[in-house]
Amino acid sequence: MWAFWGFLPFLAAAFATDLRSMKIPNVITVSALASGLLLQGLLLGLPGLGQALAGALTGFAILLAMYFMGAVGAGDVKLFAAIGAWGGMFFSFQVVIYSVLFGAVIGWMIVLWRREAMRTVRRILGKTAVFLLLRSPGLLKEGPERLRFPFMLAVVPGFLCAYIYY
Repeated sequence: MWAFWGFLPFLAAAFATDLRSMKIPNVITVSALASGLLLQGLLLGLPGLGQALAGALTGFAILLAMYFMGAVGAGDVKLFAAIGAWGGMFFSFQVVIYSVLFGAVIGWMIVLWRREAMRTVRRILGKTAVFLLLRSPGLLKEGPERLRFPFMLAVVPGFLCAYIYY
């Protein structure tokens, strides 16, 4: 419970800056990561620090893969490392899952709003087919018309759902 309330100011700051500039500054992500590691270590000792490191690595690794596919930015990767440091490995994994689900819903809402649904479906199916045939992850990256929105719009509800259901 204390980790949830302790991380909320960092989440709010990341949300505000991501909405404004589509970037999450290092001052937010690094301070969130460092404070999560420090507090887990101080309050729970060496086992707490181990849990925080495992959580940070989990959030970082999963989002790093998404970063290489072009789905998220570097600030999101570092923020998920911080979420893992505060909440641990399983909480971090749940936030990733919920955030991706919310992100998919938001993305489809934008696509439907722009009336681009059929073109988008054809493009996704084509890229997926080529990826399955050639096994090249670089082919999944979208071109200049790629759909972009602040991922924090999906992370905040994902974080809240993970907290409620964790």
